[in-house]
Amino acid sequence: MCDVAVHYGRGGLGEAILEALRAAGKDPDALTREDLAPVDQFHTGGRDATLELARRAGIVQDATVLDVGGGLGGAARLLAAELGCRVTVLDLTEEYCRVGADLTRRTGLEARVGFRHGDALAMPFAAGAFDVVWTQHSSMNVADKAALYGECRRVLRPGGTLAMHEITGGTGTPVHFPVPWARDPAISHLVPVAALRALLGDLGFRERVWEDQSAQALAWFRQRLAAGPAGPLGLHLLLGRDFATMLGTLARNLDEGRVRVVMGVCERA
Repeated sequence: MCDVAVHYGRGGLGEAILEALRAAGKDPDALTREDLAPVDQFHTGGRDATLELARRAGIVQDATVLDVGGGLGGAARLLAAELGCRVTVLDLTEEYCRVGADLTRRTGLEARVGFRHGDALAMPFAAGAFDVVWTQHSSMNVADKAALYGECRRVLRPGGTLAMHEITGGTGTPVHFPVPWARDPAISHLVPVAALRALLGDLGFRERVWEDQSAQALAWFRQRLAAGPAGPLGLHLLLGRDFATMLGTLARNLDEGRVRVVMGVCERA
């Protein structure tokens, strides 16, 4: 198993989530998307950021969407339920795919959301298979950004949309660890914003929207930290007891300009 899969994977995740749901007073056999929000919105800004990116990308009903690194499928279920699109989640962590599929079945969205275990650098899909490729805080562990976004372009239809909400390198170095995507530098691969935009242009993407959301992200993290310990259901189930430390370190990195948060929408030219 690669180091990235080791970082994110843990045995018994599905049962741990079901136990936490019961402890929170939820019925695992009658779940809503809102019930799962504390554990399946694994990105800055949570549900609101997902809906904002979807609006900016102009995602329409019945669009085919590939969520690269979509984890447990929180964003995918939200897009499917709110916009009526069809979403395939591709993730390197097999346990996330297995648990995500079970949670999707429990929320009644299995007809519109599917999961595929696989590598984003060699996507198991035909060229031009999707209307939209979606990446939300999923590129930080990928060293070969050219291969990643080259594959994103390959599986998009001509004129298709790349919707991004990502953490990038900032102007300060080095990054402090641990952070949610890495406990040390070995699996953290951030690039500066300018380099990322240049790469996308070189690969044949035409930029439609680009916004630095670092200030909003920092405010969101500070609000989360001020709220105190999470309840039984939360992202600590995915990353362990030091998750609060990871959030604090990420907030420090944002405050010191060592990382940035960007939202972008590009068209496959």
